[in-house]
Amino acid sequence: MEAVKLLVDKGNFRWRRRSCMYTVDLKKLVEKMKLVNYTPDLNIDDIKITQTDVNRPALQLAGFFDYFDSDRVQVIGNVEYAYMQKMEKDHGVGIMTKLLDYKVPCIVFCRNIEIEPDLVELATKKGVPLFRTEQPTSAFMSEVIRWLKVELAPRISIHGVLVDVYGEGVLIMGESGIGKSEAALELIKRGHRLVTDDVVEIKKVSDETLIGTAPDITRHFIELRGIGIIDVKTLFGVESVKNTQSIDLVIKLEEWNKEQEYDRLGLDEQYTEFLGNKVVCHQIPIRPGRNLAIIVESAAVNYRQKKMGYNAARELYNRVTNNLMKKE
Repeated sequence: MEAVKLLVDKGNFRWRRRSCMYTVDLKKLVEKMKLVNYTPDLNIDDIKITQTDVNRPALQLAGFFDYFDSDRVQVIGNVEYAYMQKMEKDHGVGIMTKLLDYKVPCIVFCRNIEIEPDLVELATKKGVPLFRTEQPTSAFMSEVIRWLKVELAPRISIHGVLVDVYGEGVLIMGESGIGKSEAALELIKRGHRLVTDDVVEIKKVSDETLIGTAPDITRHFIELRGIGIIDVKTLFGVESVKNTQSIDLVIKLEEWNKEQEYDRLGLDEQYTEFLGNKVVCHQIPIRPGRNLAIIVESAAVNYRQKKMGYNAARELYNRVTNNLMKKE
């Protein structure tokens, strides 16, 4: 489901959020996890998944349905299947009927467990799809949860350019026409990769990680004033583009203001916030003669160096301090 609506205003993209609940099609999960469908007569095109967590219905098989979250994907492993085999047939049918009455999105049997024909018939009657996978239960659950957290992550769309510079995701922001796309094009020529231009869709996949991607409609395109739209993938090859990238560093471009004091040491980090996550941010003043691509490259390498434990500004500060102490 789209969270934003694209508006075009004189070549500039403006975005507006819609309040909605994010969903993912069950069919997409089936294709991603290569699940075997045991209820092909059911139409799964309209079934949506809204929860990132999955559930192993052990307590439900024992008859305890209090606080049962029926919106989750249900996963049955060896333990649940062994318990089902030990139940008397009438009791087992009653429990499964009650579980299926909750209209769960689907039930997945792991480790290639054989699904009994009676259960397939009952699930088809109740309209609940049954699937099977050869993966171990824990591994399957971990992969599904990881994938759903990305697909159902809260998201926003902002105006900017996202590029992969030496493996670091650099989000370039600034007023329209300040030179973001031109800087990105120069970075591409220098061997770096474009993720998205003009519109950046940001997903919060965890409290530490933000993932940026491009809307399908503008993927791999860059708008250059005076030239128009260019296809980066076609012009520079597939090695010059990337579909997704974590956002590690934000660079805000702004017009040079001689009255404003700019950070010239970098001892204290500045941050900007997206969806509650803080990201290191640098404000770069723009002036004729300043090579933006080299500045962005240097900022990315310096950020990487800081992550590895070396801070050039701190090293200079320590040298100056030690030198002053020696003179005293």
